[in-house]
Amino acid sequence: MTDEARVMSRMALPEETQIERQLRPQRLDEYVGQRATVESLRVSVEAARQRGEPLDHVLLSGPPGLGKTTLATILANEMGAVMVTTAGPSLERGGDLMGILTNINERDVLFLDEIHRLPRVVEELLYPAMEDFTVNFIMDKGLNARTMRIPLRPFTMVGATTRPGMLSSPLRERFGIFHHLDFYSLEDLQTIVTRSASILGANVEPEGAAAIAKRSRGTPRIANRLLRRVRDYVQVKGSGVVTAAGAVDALDREGVDSAGLDRLDRRFLGAIIEQYGGGPVGLEAIAATINDEAETLAEVVEPFLLKIGFLIRTPTGRKATPPAYVHLGISAPTVPGGQAQLPL
Repeated sequence: MTDEARVMSRMALPEETQIERQLRPQRLDEYVGQRATVESLRVSVEAARQRGEPLDHVLLSGPPGLGKTTLATILANEMGAVMVTTAGPSLERGGDLMGILTNINERDVLFLDEIHRLPRVVEELLYPAMEDFTVNFIMDKGLNARTMRIPLRPFTMVGATTRPGMLSSPLRERFGIFHHLDFYSLEDLQTIVTRSASILGANVEPEGAAAIAKRSRGTPRIANRLLRRVRDYVQVKGSGVVTAAGAVDALDREGVDSAGLDRLDRRFLGAIIEQYGGGPVGLEAIAATINDEAETLAEVVEPFLLKIGFLIRTPTGRKATPPAYVHLGISAPTVPGGQAQLPL
């Protein structure tokens, strides 16, 4: 399998999208993990329902695959509302957002994925929409310009972002509820794998579920994807039962190692260690070395490597840690590495 087709790709394949939706919980009681977030949202939802008001605007942040879209769907279900879904990059003009906002019914949930990528002109339309449930739309230009104030039905905005630091302060401050989703524990991931296996009709032993959870990078989306790959493998090459040995063999063949690192992760660390002596090195230099996008590395690869202690960020760049050397079976350098310095 090529690196481009690696199983750990964080983008769902079209044919898998329907299966992923099937595995998602629909209510807060079904949601596994993120306990503090879930309990806080439970209180907010119940309070809004008792008052007969829309839920306050919610901002969810965290790495991909941790359940931001799932939580938005659950909030809509708990409020008995319809969820309208869009994404920041798809809203290129103010008119695109206007069409969505004017068609939203009272207490509906507008889920805006990748909200940090909203164009500035669209973002500014959101301010009065979120605060006063009105939109100030400018008609014509120049001397004939005039503002049309359009009332909206009260709604709930749920924004999702992998990079909360890129949100402007005015937009961030208009969210009344803010939650950061962190990586899941092995116990929670094992519970998720077991639940998903029952929905898929797969026979999974507890040790097999634990083996999949261990290599899932703390991410439910990846756990569900790996479960499907292991299920296929044991169906064709094994007895049809997902055992610990079967899961390990299947995931080794897919290029997912014992720490959950895939080929891209190992190329990332390998470039730092082998080309730059362990760092420090800038992200753009790493991206150029392994021929990948810096944004992909920052959003997809780095968070987990930082979490497990294989990578550190310094003012001068990224550095591989001693555990990363040990995991990759590479001897630590005797002299500091890093990007070469230009002569003064």
